[in-house]
Amino acid sequence: MMLLNLLVLSLLFGITKCLSNNNNSMVSEFEVEDEEKGYMKWVKRRQDSAFKHGLFQKVKKNKLKPCLTIKVNKKSKSGFVSVGKAIKSIPIVNNCRVVISIGPGIYREKIQIPATMAYITIQGAGADSTIIEWDDTADKMGEGGHVLGTYGSATFAINSPFFIAKNIAFKNKAPSPPSGALGKQGVALRISADTAAFIRCKFIGAQDTLYDHIGRHYFKKCYIEGSVDFIFGNGLSLYEECHLHAITNSYGALTAQKRGSMLEETGFSFLKCKVTGSGALYLGRAWGTFSRVVFAYTYMDKIITPTGWYDWGDKNRQMTVFFGQYKCSGPGAEFGGRVWWSRELTRQQAHPFISIDFIDGQDWLPI
Repeated sequence: MMLLNLLVLSLLFGITKCLSNNNNSMVSEFEVEDEEKGYMKWVKRRQDSAFKHGLFQKVKKNKLKPCLTIKVNKKSKSGFVSVGKAIKSIPIVNNCRVVISIGPGIYREKIQIPATMAYITIQGAGADSTIIEWDDTADKMGEGGHVLGTYGSATFAINSPFFIAKNIAFKNKAPSPPSGALGKQGVALRISADTAAFIRCKFIGAQDTLYDHIGRHYFKKCYIEGSVDFIFGNGLSLYEECHLHAITNSYGALTAQKRGSMLEETGFSFLKCKVTGSGALYLGRAWGTFSRVVFAYTYMDKIITPTGWYDWGDKNRQMTVFFGQYKCSGPGAEFGGRVWWSRELTRQQAHPFISIDFIDGQDWLPI
């Protein structure tokens, strides 16, 4: 009920701001004050850790001690030379932590980890040294004679919980498409499972690089490169100390978050990140009606458009999205030209988004 109240309040805040901009006094100062009190009550509950993301399942205890280590090396004469074959050697129903240690090299493979194969760790020799790459796009035909679509275009797809990746790069080598091209989405990695962590990884592509599909996810010191909507999906995810790099010569967008209703507890939070690159970049587009994205303590280069955000061509979404920034820096962080329906957050408003509590990380993160 508290979450529902918050979401209703967010809607009312947007309406209040719109009315204010039109010199309309239908909403009184007392009503605005009551709404703010309700919002801050929710923030306090998050600070006291009394509020959990109730629509996600209770996190089981993570398993961190390895029961098996598998080595992959392109030069191996007796072991695995393929990442895919190493994964297929694991029991289809896996209940202990398996570490796959991958040596240097470019592994041209398209890989999917099934939902029952939990507790997998993929560990490379460094994100510049160990690279898994493929080149599918959404308009290509799959093995069954059906178009792959964005979902099926992923070079590396994860459907199992408690996945960890460290020191490795995931790449979609499809050429960067011209602006407005159809069917050219090329996903480098898709994460469609709960409680996944990515540490010092690289995600390289163009349109739709990282499909942050569903679940709670943590990205630490990662590099993410793309052009349009290159971090997208409906995950509940924290990106900490990540480098986000645009490669477009026209307009692009960093995020497209797909929160679709007031009851969904999803969103992207970017904490102490860096945004660089080329072109003119929106911080986010409102893929979902209730899209939620926050940037905090993040450096933004001049490529960020002054308006900052785009409503996906639907003005109704201006009343329902939650787009905000807090204490960001750099020439692209200036809030003065932002769209009226985005927010410059106060310290208390930003607090729920700037720690691992945002993703209930204290329950499952290994670090």
